[in-house]
Amino acid sequence: MKGKIHSKIKDNNVNSNQSKFLSPELIWQAEKENVISGKGNQKLSGPWQLMLLGDGSPTRHLKLLTGHEVAIKVISMTMDINNDDRVPEEVNELDPPLLRRQVWLTCGDLTLAWAESWWNSKEAKKHLQNKNQPIWKSLTQGRSELFREVDGLALVNANWLKSEFQEEGPFWSRHYRFFRQQKELTVIREVFSPKLEKWLGPIPRKAF
Repeated sequence: MKGKIHSKIKDNNVNSNQSKFLSPELIWQAEKENVISGKGNQKLSGPWQLMLLGDGSPTRHLKLLTGHEVAIKVISMTMDINNDDRVPEEVNELDPPLLRRQVWLTCGDLTLAWAESWWNSKEAKKHLQNKNQPIWKSLTQGRSELFREVDGLALVNANWLKSEFQEEGPFWSRHYRFFRQQKELTVIREVFSPKLEKWLGPIPRKAF
């Protein structure tokens, strides 16, 4: 796979005074058409391709792999003015004003992923009533049909990721969108800890 090298809502569920992280630095990014077509990367093992490029729920995958329920630790839920040039381009397709949510995903005593998502503020108020619940559960209450499109695969880095994961970077990341009735609901970016190698096997962490 060819790629490119890259050098206040006032309710009970949102605290607009919380501080958020800037999106991680992009080290390498796959070509979008290759990601959407599902071509994958021959340097990634089958289990890692399923985790990074599959359209299944990552929280369910983490639970099945570790045997632990996935706990959501909210970092921030704040109104976003979209002045971070590291955000996925698909965020521009959402109707403003936007809310940005950032969380850690933990299983037992291990932090295995970090995620951030962007929402139209009205949609966020509707779907994120329980801020400590995984997004997949929030969106599928009532068994509503959803479509997930994986749009991006990347290697990223940030000192705060190194500190929380207790691992050296860079780290594998993906971003995707949820659609309902052909309407874009949210853009989500996830970054995974190398500790998942315990269950998924080794993964290269160099730009291709």
